[in-house]
Amino acid sequence: MSQTSELPRLLARLDHLSDWLGRSLSWLILAMMLIQFLIVVLRYAFSINSIPMQESVMYLHATVFMLAASYTLRHDGHVRVDIFYRGMSARGKALVDLLGTLLLLMPVMIFVILVSLGYVGKSWAIFEGSPDSGGIPGVFLLKTLIPLFAALMLLQGLVEAGRNVLILTGRLSPEDDTPNQHEEHL
Repeated sequence: MSQTSELPRLLARLDHLSDWLGRSLSWLILAMMLIQFLIVVLRYAFSINSIPMQESVMYLHATVFMLAASYTLRHDGHVRVDIFYRGMSARGKALVDLLGTLLLLMPVMIFVILVSLGYVGKSWAIFEGSPDSGGIPGVFLLKTLIPLFAALMLLQGLVEAGRNVLILTGRLSPEDDTPNQHEEHL
């Protein structure tokens, strides 16, 4: 079988979705920093406090953290203790990654979706708002990030599982398909 450096079209599109989403969400970090700076200046220079501004930082942080997790998975950026993994062959790494995806990631994300649907549904039923007076009236939107996070992780998990199956079967070259990794060596 010949090796290629390309994923099948569907997997490649899902992969690009994670990349696009992660890069797009990165702009929210800039907005979050600017709002936080403004909060500090207003509070300490002018004694002005704004609950909606404070909550908006929390909303932006939650959005980036939850929705960019699939981007982090795509670029192998999640924390791992890889005492043995680092020295493994590409096929060995692909096997470990495939088993981790199928036995850990997928079941946990399915569990998160199933458990969170009732929680999010109740929040939507009452259009839950901020518990603070004058806060952002969109807690139901914030809670919606939970199943959305899990769904995006499932999609990227399917891509990673497919990628690892292709590596294990020799239809994909692991070196050519590896995203840019900035591994830190101590």
